[in-house]
Amino acid sequence: MERLPSANCPRCGAPRTPTPECPHCGVYYAKAEARVAQPALALAPEEPPAPLAPAPAERLTWNEDAEDARRELMIRVFAVPAALLLTWALHNTGMGHSLLRIFLSMWIHELGHAVTAWLTGFTAFPGPWATSIAEVRSPSFSVLLALGFGALVYRGWRINHRPTLIAGIVLLCLQAVGTLFVRSGMARSFISFGGDGGCLVLGTLLMTTLYAGKNSSLHRGWTRWGLLVIGAASFTDAFTTWRNARTDYGSIPFGRIEGVGLSDPTKLVDWFGWSVDSIISRYVNLGWACLAVLGMVYVLGVLRARAALRA
Repeated sequence: MERLPSANCPRCGAPRTPTPECPHCGVYYAKAEARVAQPALALAPEEPPAPLAPAPAERLTWNEDAEDARRELMIRVFAVPAALLLTWALHNTGMGHSLLRIFLSMWIHELGHAVTAWLTGFTAFPGPWATSIAEVRSPSFSVLLALGFGALVYRGWRINHRPTLIAGIVLLCLQAVGTLFVRSGMARSFISFGGDGGCLVLGTLLMTTLYAGKNSSLHRGWTRWGLLVIGAASFTDAFTTWRNARTDYGSIPFGRIEGVGLSDPTKLVDWFGWSVDSIISRYVNLGWACLAVLGMVYVLGVLRARAALRA
């Protein structure tokens, strides 16, 4: 309701006159009434402020491909150096060296004998601590092996898979040289050398499987991890042994192995006339060459992983 003006002056209380101001105190009636009305307005209840709208929560997104690429980069940077360092540390302990040799490197050592025999035209069957090798070359086996390598080349060309194609061509060339141009006696010396030589070469190849492509069967599951450990153990066993032999001839496994026969270094010296220094230098140089190849594959694998992460 509208507030009626008072009959007296709001300031001094004198009777109100028709004039706009009080003749006694000089105040304007309108201004005085407005001042009196202000406290009443101040006492009026105020409406509560509207609640603030909650700030929108930050939306977190999960990029699975980016996480996989980041994890793969870490694997490619640290896995191979860590595997080599770990197996080297175990090799320098008596128990660790024995376990590495019995369960890992011994099998690659015997496989190295067998692969060298196959590439030079001999049939061979690798087994624990010994490999059965034929006395003479087998032309029929060489033909079958060449057909297998040729099929590998054809498959790589057919599916446009460069690593398979290159592997088939390299194996065909190695077999052609080993079978057609290497004499039988020299081939047998290579077979004896191929034990620890196989540990170096095959061990390096096994470690490079860590850098298999994402769509490769080696990449899925734990296959490449197992091959990495086997390869690192085999390489470290052979390379460390022959590097130590440069200053300690006593570390070379000369002699006769019970149930097997003469050791490989003994055969190379006694049967094929290799000097001790030449055996050591050839193993060590082969090891450094394998490390150089592994280093190139390592750098290429890391660069590819970084490119995939940026993409």
